[in-house]
Amino acid sequence: MNANNFQLKTSDLSTYGTGLTRPECVLCLADGTVITSNSAGGVSIIGTDGKHRDLLGQRDGPAVATNGFALTREGDFLLADLHGEGGGAWRLSKNGDLSPLLVELDGVALPSANFVGVDHRDRIWITISTRHDPRALAYRPDVADGFIILMDERGARIVADGVGYTNEAIVDPTGEWLYVNETFARRTSRYRIDDNGLGARETFVEYGHGTYPDGLAFDEEGAFWMTSVVSNRVIRVTADRQQHIVLEENDPEQLAMVEAAFQAGEMGREHMDNIKTKVMQSISSIAFGGPDRRTAYLGNLLDSTLYTFQSPVPGAEPSHWNVRL
Repeated sequence: MNANNFQLKTSDLSTYGTGLTRPECVLCLADGTVITSNSAGGVSIIGTDGKHRDLLGQRDGPAVATNGFALTREGDFLLADLHGEGGGAWRLSKNGDLSPLLVELDGVALPSANFVGVDHRDRIWITISTRHDPRALAYRPDVADGFIILMDERGARIVADGVGYTNEAIVDPTGEWLYVNETFARRTSRYRIDDNGLGARETFVEYGHGTYPDGLAFDEEGAFWMTSVVSNRVIRVTADRQQHIVLEENDPEQLAMVEAAFQAGEMGREHMDNIKTKVMQSISSIAFGGPDRRTAYLGNLLDSTLYTFQSPVPGAEPSHWNVRL
């Protein structure tokens, strides 16, 4: 089947894993392991039998509220801490040892972090959605105070600022561009990667009514698959910037209410946390796994399982693909 014509219904979905704790972000490995974020303080590692074990790190004070996360070649997990107090990014070893990765920059404590990514050159990208506290104050189209941190051999520094609620940030398969979902600016932007970090922001694609981009993953044809919270949409965006809705599930009346609140600058947690659907519960991320990377796994905010489907095109190989835990 041509991927540009690929479409699903919720009845086409399967589930994977049970008893997960806010599996917002999902990663897949070549050996069949699937890993999800665990907001209780680490990650959940799902074996090929579908059973999971929780790997949680301990620290003084509240546990790390894992949102997005990455996996290094050495097998360490890099966690974005969603806590408003003591956020930033943390390193969790496969043995459960927890240590700060980056919790302050230039002497200033970092606010809650949204996502951590590692690319094929082992550079670390950390996204901060907003400087507002609470974060819900930035659920507006006229707020753009998010930023992106790069950690490489030169150290840690802000390489992009003024982002409209920075979410997942992924280096594309060419290695030349960093693509970034701006959730409440309702667009996917990209930055050319240069010797200093990043060039100027370029709007790659904008989204319309009810779409709030969160997760992002590339396939082997150079397109990316984007997940939208609230509206439960999976949208495939091709290299020529064409959008194709693969899947969606929402209550049109509720979505219209959320949209009205967003446009009025009144959107809050109550609009994010009370999704009326039969199957999907606010999908937030996508990753490709299985032996041929054609099994798509959807993370979410409000359920205790993942949703899966078979893709007509393989996902691009991520930097962590061959890591063994």
